[in-house]
Amino acid sequence: MIKSEQASLSVVRIATITIITIFILTVSVFAAKAEVRNVKIVLSDNCEIEVLTTKTKISDILDENHIVILPEENVFPNLDAEIADNSKIIITGLTQDAANVMALAEESEGISLDKLLSSYNTIVEKIVVKEEEIPYETITKDSSNSSSGDATKVLQKGKTGIKKVTYKVKYQNDIEIERVVLKEEIVKKAVNKIVTKTSNRNLSASERQSGSAPVINTNSSSLAKKVEGITPKVTTLNTSAYTASTCGKSPSSSGYGITASGVRASAWYTVAAGKAYKFGTIIYIPYFADKPNKGWFVVQDRGGAIKNNKLDVYMNTYNECVSFGRRNLECYIYEV
Repeated sequence: MIKSEQASLSVVRIATITIITIFILTVSVFAAKAEVRNVKIVLSDNCEIEVLTTKTKISDILDENHIVILPEENVFPNLDAEIADNSKIIITGLTQDAANVMALAEESEGISLDKLLSSYNTIVEKIVVKEEEIPYETITKDSSNSSSGDATKVLQKGKTGIKKVTYKVKYQNDIEIERVVLKEEIVKKAVNKIVTKTSNRNLSASERQSGSAPVINTNSSSLAKKVEGITPKVTTLNTSAYTASTCGKSPSSSGYGITASGVRASAWYTVAAGKAYKFGTIIYIPYFADKPNKGWFVVQDRGGAIKNNKLDVYMNTYNECVSFGRRNLECYIYEV
């Protein structure tokens, strides 16, 4: 009886060992098939982490490491892509550069990831303090009742002022891509230029009150015809240029290229001006008389750095804006 029990125990032991051996071999086979991959994840704040994973799909790898993609972030390659060992997953904010990388990836499937990432460069922010001129205004007074003949006399010379401006400037590859005014401090106030114009011709009472209109380019301009008979305010404005890509919005944004007045910006038509100039105000700038618009613009936009003594002309490209730079220009303001 004892021998029979011992034999039964031996059989049970052998069966148990056999089952354990088969289980270990099965796990080993599955482990061998599940290749472990080394993956580097670059987060949108430029932090990098390296993980080991048996997953191949990017969304699965991110879920496995508890990484959540925010609405304003993008992933490259896309979440459904499969990756190999020693690959990178890049998470970026929806900046112009990230959009450029994505567009390049879609157009050129044969380009390597490292080459694509070479077109994505970190944006550097700096605080810059500059002294800038404050342009003076030219005030014209009419003295048409005088009998001394046609003449223009300067009663007071104009003097430019000086202000100290603190900017937050963004650079990429040492090229400025955005500038925001943080603070302005007046160092010296501007002095307006005052001139009088006299004419010996007979003027109506309304003409004597408002003064003579300047001779301006009205060829092929519906805006010029719209302001016929209106006497403009003549002033000098510190003029710069901007385009859609310098407004801090992504091309995928619904507000990309849309002005503060709600219309889409148009080159050689739209200008951004201070709140003293209502939307729809027409401005003639003789400096641009040889351009397609003959020098005529409409105030359709605002800007954080655009005060009442400044003007920002909308252009098609960033290179055009850089080429134009910033300059003081004589402007004729028509309140419609």
